[in-house]
Order: sequence, then structure tokens, then C-alpha cells
Amino acid sequence: MTDAPHPDRRPDAPAESSTSSLIGDVLARLSSLIRSEFDLARSEVDRNLRRAQSAIGMIVVAVALALTALNVLAAALVAAIEELGVDAGWAAVIVAVVMALVAWLAMSRGLSALSLSSLAPSRTAENVKRDAQAVAGASHDR
Repeated sequence: MTDAPHPDRRPDAPAESSTSSLIGDVLARLSSLIRSEFDLARSEVDRNLRRAQSAIGMIVVAVALALTALNVLAAALVAAIEELGVDAGWAAVIVAVVMALVAWLAMSRGLSALSLSSLAPSRTAENVKRDAQAVAGASHDR
């Protein structure tokens, strides 16, 4: 008797099934990776948006305080500067400039906290780059 293969059995069948299961496993892992990176990006953007809301709150507070302070302190400071012998018009200009500088400082701090770079999901971007490099390295190893 010869050891001829059975006509219904293909000699490469186990290799095909292991290859297809390997591809299925890779696709499942890739899908899981993409899903987890998406979840990480979403949570990072949510956290950054909460920080942005806080920064907007700081800006609103700064504007409200600046307007209130303008009304209350301006008259008092102008009167105090007038008592020093400065003309009323110049006293008002001095007070306005000082208050404008304080308002500008508060506004610039709030705006710097709202910069687009602070809102971007930077950790997720780094993870995606690292994952892409790992996948590229794994494909080159074969």
C-alpha cells in the first residue's frame, strides 16, 4: 500500500485554518486596540473640556469682578488721587489704566488655559503613534 493522501483531505488544510485563525485573532486584537484608544481619546477630551469650562468660569468671574470693581473703586480711587493734587481728568485716566491692566491679566490667564494645544488628546495621540510603530515593527519581523 502506498501512503498516498486521501482524496478528500488536503495536505495544506491545517496551515490554512491556523492562518485564518491568526488573522482573525489579529483583527480582533486590532479592533480591541482601536476601541480602547477611542475610549481613551473620549475620556481625555472630556477631561480637557471640563478644564476648559473651569477656564471659561475664571474668565466670566474676571469680567464680572472687573466691571463691579470699575464702578466701586474707580470713583474712590479718582477721589483719592484728586486729594493728592492731581487733576480729576488725569486721576480718572490713571485709575482706568490700572484697572485695564488687571482685567487684561485675568483675561490672558483664562485664554492661555483655553489654548487648543491644552484641549487636544495628546496622550491618545502618543499612544496611537506607539501602537502604529509596534504594528509596523511586528509586520517587519515576519
